[in-house]
Amino acid sequence: MLIRRSEAGVLVWAPAKVNLFLEVLRRRDDGYHELTTLMLAVSLFDVLDFQDYPDDTTRLQCSDESLSTGPDNLVFRAAELLRQHCGCRRGVSIRLWKRIPMAAGLAGGSSDAAATLAGLNCLWQLGLRRAELAVLGAELGSDVSFFFSTPAAWCTGRGELVQPVALGRPLDFVLVCPPVGLSTAQVFRGLTVPEQPLDGNEIRRAVSAGDCAAVGRHLHNRLQVTAENLCPEVSFWYQRLRRLGSVGQLMSGSGSTVYALCQDPAEALRIARELRSFREERASSRVYIVRSSK
Repeated sequence: MLIRRSEAGVLVWAPAKVNLFLEVLRRRDDGYHELTTLMLAVSLFDVLDFQDYPDDTTRLQCSDESLSTGPDNLVFRAAELLRQHCGCRRGVSIRLWKRIPMAAGLAGGSSDAAATLAGLNCLWQLGLRRAELAVLGAELGSDVSFFFSTPAAWCTGRGELVQPVALGRPLDFVLVCPPVGLSTAQVFRGLTVPEQPLDGNEIRRAVSAGDCAAVGRHLHNRLQVTAENLCPEVSFWYQRLRRLGSVGQLMSGSGSTVYALCQDPAEALRIARELRSFREERASSRVYIVRSSK
């Protein structure tokens, strides 16, 4: 994430993520699933503006009126958690501009929560280290901690145990976001845990080596078949992307976003242009050209 401080307050750009690999190992006693995943931050951002407020409350405004701005919002919860953790009595006014689609497998809410922890740590001059903020983030959601280890990380447990991975070269993508989202809980309920999970070692080596072709060969998401059964739009766009000849294609997270991994920015531009004819059939789907990002 990118943090900028000004006289008025603090601005934070919160990136989306894609999963290059996602395997499910088992169902845990606490109801979650044990998984391994390789996540990568990409250049599609929400923007959050943090400014001091005269009392010790949190005020949240959002550009998307369909999104709750009350205590159930992850941004609101992150602010309250940090205030309680540090015993801070300062108030904050937060404005959130949403660009990352919701319920799309891109972790926009988790990224916003991480941005709130980082932004308020800066605004309130709390002096917490990234590792401390990541621990707090794990209390808010499985993906939150990842955003303190961008651009790439290998995540285990339910996703909250994060090991940074070296990124050998920038990676380019075209994202297709259907208008319908998917419930993560519903996708996991329909999942059959494999008897012999994949280990992901090949794709980790390929990412660190900067071997884009090898990354494409080893893309994997155990949740994709279940998501395709729940949402035909996922299968529709995945098949369209396969026909366009990119390095690789995959669904991100629990869906519904699918992406093409591209050899370079020129290939990403070509694929995005060719998608225009398909979008006539699915006009409300959104297409983004992105690159790996901090």
